[in-house]
Amino acid sequence: MSSDHEQELTSGDLAKPMLRLAWPLVVIQLLQVAYNVADTFWLGRLSTVAVGAMSIAFPLIFFIISVGGGFTAAGSILVAQYTGAGGSEEAGEVAGQTIAFVGLLSIGLAIAGFFLTGPMLALLPASEATAAEVIPQAAAYMRVFFLGMPFLFGFFVFVSLMRGHGDTKAPMRIMFVSVLVNVVLDPFLIFGWAGFPEMGIEGAALATILSRGIATVLGMYVLFGTDAGPAVRLEHLNLEWDIVSKITRLGVPTAMEQSASSLAMVIMTAMVASFPPAVVAAYGLGNRLSSLVFLPAMGMGQATNTVVGQNLGADKPERADRAVRFAGKLVFVVMLALAIIAATTPEPIVSVFLPADTPGAAETLAHAADYLRIMSVMFVFMGVLQVFLGAFRGAGSTKTALAFSMVTLWVARVPATYYLAFVRDWGATGLWVAVALGDIVGCIAAGLWLMRGTWKRTVVENPGPDVDLDD
Repeated sequence: MSSDHEQELTSGDLAKPMLRLAWPLVVIQLLQVAYNVADTFWLGRLSTVAVGAMSIAFPLIFFIISVGGGFTAAGSILVAQYTGAGGSEEAGEVAGQTIAFVGLLSIGLAIAGFFLTGPMLALLPASEATAAEVIPQAAAYMRVFFLGMPFLFGFFVFVSLMRGHGDTKAPMRIMFVSVLVNVVLDPFLIFGWAGFPEMGIEGAALATILSRGIATVLGMYVLFGTDAGPAVRLEHLNLEWDIVSKITRLGVPTAMEQSASSLAMVIMTAMVASFPPAVVAAYGLGNRLSSLVFLPAMGMGQATNTVVGQNLGADKPERADRAVRFAGKLVFVVMLALAIIAATTPEPIVSVFLPADTPGAAETLAHAADYLRIMSVMFVFMGVLQVFLGAFRGAGSTKTALAFSMVTLWVARVPATYYLAFVRDWGATGLWVAVALGDIVGCIAAGLWLMRGTWKRTVVENPGPDVDLDD
């Protein structure tokens, strides 16, 4: 990314450079979801059991991923603030240390996830039908997926570091290539087309791993073989405790936030698993659809992260505050429009992902439509919350982001799920209402805290262009 573009984030007009930064992030998130949508699309043509297995597997996979995900976010925060402060050497050092540290961590997580698949699934209080039909397929998917964990993290790190530097178009292009490979491979590996082995749900996992591997190789080439992104050199991969400690201080709260979020999803999945397979599959379909709706907010939240980080690094807190307000207003308008569409046409939307002639589809589609209709109430709150959390993370206030994620999930959503679905005996409707309630409560709480203004501080000193990070 050119220096002129970097300066646009910290001076002059705010809306244009922020949108230029955000739209590739929205596309990246769309392409990210395309992995899951492609898998759901093809597995939906295999069986509703396979779709249910994905619903069970994803929160458990995300729980393992989240342990390392916080450290990729920490690298992005530090790169953004050092870039804003004019410390290109420091940004490159942080980037290299993040790659090395997260790479080693991903290998350990891959091994742990593979061997913990059975014990994790055994903890779920599944119904007899779910235990017999869904759980074995979930286990098969998870074990293959965990073997490719380093490829997954390699690309995550690349995207985070480039985003912190202010370059989002290069990751978008590589993501497009990766998704294209996944979409092409899915049916060949799931159904055994053209002489490929018929692997079923394991084929979906393998297609994702192979496509992620290609993305990681391309991403590392961009970082080490081109002038794009932070100036990373091979010597930056030698771990240095002083820099790693900076990454871990910021990364641990974010890792805890993501782990707590994923654990909440695991608990939610455990409660959902006690329902019949049709409800389990509907829960998975609804979550896939909400992740699509989530895209504009996620992209703008990540853009807010970068713009806030660079402006605080450049000692421009008021410009950082204006960025948050602009992002919040834009997300509000977009998410309100999406909420109206989802509330008025849920049946046609959910039917795209599960053909009516699929065995067991009618009941699943009815539950999924109810889920989407109820969930639409919280779209605006869900979106604006991501902007607030992006502001906290960009400022390096990762403990604050952790706190409000805990409020959203552990104070509101999880207790409400148990109370409404089981104590009040609302059944599946209680599950759907609790999901909506969590984001509403979290958004209001985070907004009130943001108004205090105490988040507008940097976590790095302005080093100037040629000062050693360890000084």
